[in-house]
Amino acid sequence: MLEASISGRVGSLLIEAHVDTRAGPVLLVGPNGAGKTTLLLMLLGIRRPDSGRVVVGETTLFDSERRIDVAVEERRLGYVPQDHALFSHLSVLENVEFARASGARNDRSSVPADAQRVLSDFGLSKLADRRINDLSGGEKQKVALARALAAKPRALLLDEPLAALDATARREVRAFLAAYLARLDLPALLVTHDPADAAALGHRIAVLENGRLVQTGSWDDLRASPASRFVEQFVA
Repeated sequence: MLEASISGRVGSLLIEAHVDTRAGPVLLVGPNGAGKTTLLLMLLGIRRPDSGRVVVGETTLFDSERRIDVAVEERRLGYVPQDHALFSHLSVLENVEFARASGARNDRSSVPADAQRVLSDFGLSKLADRRINDLSGGEKQKVALARALAAKPRALLLDEPLAALDATARREVRAFLAAYLARLDLPALLVTHDPADAAALGHRIAVLENGRLVQTGSWDDLRASPASRFVEQFVA
């Protein structure tokens, strides 16, 4: 379960949101500049608010008044950014092994076997020795997801996971991701600007506008009673 409360100011943007993934993956949508990526980065600890609090479950990750700021690596949140952020000088297997080693902490004896299992789970075993630059866009996306999960995070955050793919690869990876998230016993929060992605991937959709959640519900909920002009246009 990922139940997160974010309340903080980053520059001129005030983020006020409560996200609950107990019912399945949540798709975070909103207009450009709404604060979607900023919200993810605040959860991760990559972007620190000038003031405010970030709480996941019963754990406070950031509190400006109490001077609490949990390190990025201690938050145990898997992250897939828009550009994948894979290490191009490493092979597919080495990328996944690196992530698994960072999540293994003191006991790293099982890292090679664990990494191989993750690759097998994603159907990437045949690509284990390939360099990142030799992969297609869809293959890179799957490797990025495999690497994020190899660290055994307590939740998965994805920022526009399909945005860089062409139409054919997008449909393929969207179908794969929808099936994988459905059987993955892990909370997931995904940012997207694409209505087709939101409809296919999210049990629930959370709409962020000007840093605040204005509506949360299923695709049908949003279509039946849109809370804003943006929502009305998004689901049209």
